[in-house]
Amino acid sequence: MLAKRIIPCLDVRDGKVVKGVKFEGVRDVGDPVALAQAYNEQGADEIVFYDITASYEKRGVILDVVREAAKKIFVPLTVGGGIKSIDDFRETLRAGADKVSINSQAVQNPALIREAADIFGCQCVCVGIDAKKIGDHKWTVFINGARVDMHLDLIDWVKQCEQLGAGEICLNSIDADGTKEGFDLPMLKAVCDAVSIPVIASGGAGKLEDFAEAFQETGCSAALAASLFHFGELTVQDVKADCRKKGILMR
Repeated sequence: MLAKRIIPCLDVRDGKVVKGVKFEGVRDVGDPVALAQAYNEQGADEIVFYDITASYEKRGVILDVVREAAKKIFVPLTVGGGIKSIDDFRETLRAGADKVSINSQAVQNPALIREAADIFGCQCVCVGIDAKKIGDHKWTVFINGARVDMHLDLIDWVKQCEQLGAGEICLNSIDADGTKEGFDLPMLKAVCDAVSIPVIASGGAGKLEDFAEAFQETGCSAALAASLFHFGELTVQDVKADCRKKGILMR
């Protein structure tokens, strides 16, 4: 059995970490490099930087933030937002990222997944997905920061991502995101059952027990959270200790 991972997510806008439900009521949380350092010291297994409005605002990658963070943290760093081409992949990896996450561009140009996997290796390619329930065991994929419904079946899409060479899926539930009512377990389980690559649970974590529940009830390999960690409601150590107490193998 592979050890499970806990991943703090830092949504970056204009050089600051921000947090807001459904992109409304956005609050400045602080400096991304300082926060990344703090999570590194807490024992995070990985850190994710997302430029949450890059695709929507048609901007590039936050390379300056990536370079500074890469100098000061010693866990894998995943970077997403504004990745449109192989050159963007290359520059982001050169800046210090270990993995690159593509979301909107992956849907609009699926060939980018295969090309990036062929050049940099599957382990460098994470496909981020924002999905919303539309029926009984049916979900649709959104892009541009969960703003645009692509009318693309989620399960068909994750299978295609795996076939194209994605090394990992980061699955965010639009319905659960910001609610703090727990991860979207039915959607998460459906995706984990559909693919053999690692799946990261994202969206909805609100209490300590939510993380262990996701690991126990689905095949996800990691769980991601933002505001719970940013506002000091929980630490990475708190989550790992609870999971270990429940018999879950942690890194």
